[in-house]
Amino acid sequence: MATNKKPGNWRKRTLAVRGGQTRTPFQETCEPLIFTAGYAYEDAEEGEARFKGAPGFQYSRIASPTVAMFEQRLALLEGAPVARATATGMAAVTAVFLAGLKTGDHVVSANALFGSCRYVLETVLSRFGIETSFIDGTDLNAWAAAMRPNTKLLFVETPSNPTLQIIDIKGVAALADKAGARLVVDNAFASPALQRPMELGAHIVVHSTTKWIDGQGRALGGMILCRQDFFDEYLNLFLRNTGPALSPFNAWLQLKSLETLDLRMKQHCENAERVADFLAGQKKVAKVLYPFRPDHPQHNLARAQMSGGGGVVSFEVEGGKPAAFRLANALKLIDISNNLGDTKSLITHPETTTHQKLTAEARAEQGVTSGLMRLSVGLEDPDDLCEDLTQALKVA
Repeated sequence: MATNKKPGNWRKRTLAVRGGQTRTPFQETCEPLIFTAGYAYEDAEEGEARFKGAPGFQYSRIASPTVAMFEQRLALLEGAPVARATATGMAAVTAVFLAGLKTGDHVVSANALFGSCRYVLETVLSRFGIETSFIDGTDLNAWAAAMRPNTKLLFVETPSNPTLQIIDIKGVAALADKAGARLVVDNAFASPALQRPMELGAHIVVHSTTKWIDGQGRALGGMILCRQDFFDEYLNLFLRNTGPALSPFNAWLQLKSLETLDLRMKQHCENAERVADFLAGQKKVAKVLYPFRPDHPQHNLARAQMSGGGGVVSFEVEGGKPAAFRLANALKLIDISNNLGDTKSLITHPETTTHQKLTAEARAEQGVTSGLMRLSVGLEDPDDLCEDLTQALKVA
């Protein structure tokens, strides 16, 4: 395959369209979608060289051309030395933990987490003798107090799912550096269009590319971005031998989606801020959470490390679960779905969906109440969204 022009000093929006592109001898302008399980060698010596690390592909469980373009482009957007795609976001998170940890190691995690992340940390890792301490991620003193000599990884979602907590990436990264540990940041809610954690000191970034990166609710995907040392020492052999590979088709869809990521996220943020302000003025809404609203608990920090507030608004309806269900069922435009990051607005009730498997104590610790709703604000006209919420709130 022919290599496209090198990035040079291209800016982010140009990188999103051109970064990592390779062309076949046909010189197509659209990135090629290449399906194959294996690769032929000119001779046996070339096959031997590939398996010893020479440039080129061996087997699509390990690497493939279309997936490689997706990885290179997202690495450029995140400012990361290395990127490796996975089948889902949870495959990315789990691979980082299982590759980078061993029996006797310790993890410190913010307690505001997606339910599946909490399950992996609390249940899966404990089976292998790896202990996790959950702390208030907004409190740097809590991070410092939780550190142990055997602490190897620190894990945060920022903004968190679904309560949109903002964690001081630079502050937690400094604590990780001091302890000889690595900070892992789940950047799915912000995307590299709004936040670049590695510039703030993070060592590893993970994504569910299913969300804002795909942007249209079409395909599953995940990504791990890291420094070269973690890739060489831990991640490379783990991924090669366990095979949580992303399909070329999903990689191609999401590679093309990166071209419009910056433009889409600007509109998602504009719409979400408009909807958040609207909800804040409604009598039946007890609380609104949106990182760029002045009443958000970490408003100043959000503006310091993010260029936009994101496309998710969480809000609490008075009357608990019955009122929340009445509101959701009365919506005519907004869909009920536990996914997010779509062009279509989607709403879910975290207590009974994404965080259902957590204990009541763990949900309370995170602020997941019976009346809490998570709204992924799409690209519809925000006036239509506000009108839909208005009529649904009357029912609630």
